[in-house]
Amino acid sequence: MKTKTNSVIYYLYFASQKPVAAGIVEDISTSTANCKAYDMATNSHIEWTDATWNPVTGCTKISPGCKHCYAERLAKRLEAMGQANYRNGFKVTLQPQMLGLPLRWKSPKRIFVNSMSDLFHEDVSTDYINRVFEVMGRANWHQYQVLTKRSERVLELSKELKWAPQIWMGVSVESEKYAYRIDDLRKTAAHVKFLSLEPLLGPLRKLNLRGIDWAIVGGESGPSARPIDLEWVTDIRDQCLKATVPFFFKQWGGVQKKKTGRILEGRTWDEMPVRGELAVV
Repeated sequence: MKTKTNSVIYYLYFASQKPVAAGIVEDISTSTANCKAYDMATNSHIEWTDATWNPVTGCTKISPGCKHCYAERLAKRLEAMGQANYRNGFKVTLQPQMLGLPLRWKSPKRIFVNSMSDLFHEDVSTDYINRVFEVMGRANWHQYQVLTKRSERVLELSKELKWAPQIWMGVSVESEKYAYRIDDLRKTAAHVKFLSLEPLLGPLRKLNLRGIDWAIVGGESGPSARPIDLEWVTDIRDQCLKATVPFFFKQWGGVQKKKTGRILEGRTWDEMPVRGELAVV
């Protein structure tokens, strides 16, 4: 007998085979069991974090790295399933019922903030951004990894935000054309500043890594994934080594990222910021 619950379970089985979606799938399965979307616990399969937290969902594309956005594909599937948080598909939507989630997670986690959106999108008010920062300040036993392509807005708001040490701020840079985002990040008051060089779409020569605490590199994955070049990756790795910036190689990517893996020159690279130890509570 086909029911809404059976349809969800059917979807979960197949979606769970896709690592990109795994964290959100756990959201769905937990909320389905509890019948409380706001009580979802999200254990992430993203290599550099423990959990995801989405007080905002939805986004708009602003640069070539957005072309094959995994969050957009997933949001549309969740909308089709009738998930309340994705009732607007990939349109920017505030999720205030999700704000308190980190306060309910008692064990320390590294939390990727807005894996399904961009906190600094122009449709997210300054007041709401401050509410998110307030929660991150209160639930101070976690570490928060905030990532944006809208570096200009982060810089604009930096003096208004309460930058607690556990709030890491990062920018996405997919090619040299967008390296200015690193300069904007460097000027903010964030205690830990990091780069997500993913999906890497070209070489990033002569990176200015002054004041940068961490660099993540990865190739694009999923349908129509664009290729990555070994030389681009090793060049960034070597720049990080020279500047003593921790280097994390996430994946080669491709249509089947499990097959391509994440081995670079015979080993994995899982370096984290020196200030990256989680609190013990």
